[in-house]
Amino acid sequence: MSLKDDISAVKQELSSDEKLLEQAFHLEKFFNKNKKIIIASAILLIGAFIGYKVYNYLQYSKLEAANSALLTLDKNPTNKEALEKLKENNPKLYALFTYSKAANNGNIKALESIQSNDEFLKDVIKYHEGVASKKPTDSEYYKNLSKIEKAYELIKAGKKAEAKDILITIPKNSSVSAVARLLEHLTIK
Repeated sequence: MSLKDDISAVKQELSSDEKLLEQAFHLEKFFNKNKKIIIASAILLIGAFIGYKVYNYLQYSKLEAANSALLTLDKNPTNKEALEKLKENNPKLYALFTYSKAANNGNIKALESIQSNDEFLKDVIKYHEGVASKKPTDSEYYKNLSKIEKAYELIKAGKKAEAKDILITIPKNSSVSAVARLLEHLTIK
């Protein structure tokens, strides 16, 4: 019985080796049939991976250069080389830096010259242009503060009822509600 079991085990092992060899032949046949497509796909995947890594490296380099330029400008805001480097490597950060500098100085011409596609930055630039020129403008982000400025200008012009109508629209939980309530007292006849 032992000999029979050994022969059976050997047959099973040969059968499984035979199946493995058969699968290897099928794989080799498939590879030979589709060799060009497989190699082209592998090259394409490797190329895409390398391209992705190069793109990320270039983006990181630009970010590092922009950060370095911004740190330089923080120490010396008149450094033209750092300003150009910032503009070249990160136009959005350049626009924000230029806005900050112009808003702090109240420079209307500098505010008007800022080029940006960012809606937030456009809105705050418009708001600060109005502040600098003493003409209140509507602002999405400085909505309540803009209302206070309009109401103040109306109070100065003697239009207290209109000013009061504007001040009432400022919510009680707004950070400028205390100022609005003080201005409301100026509208009392």
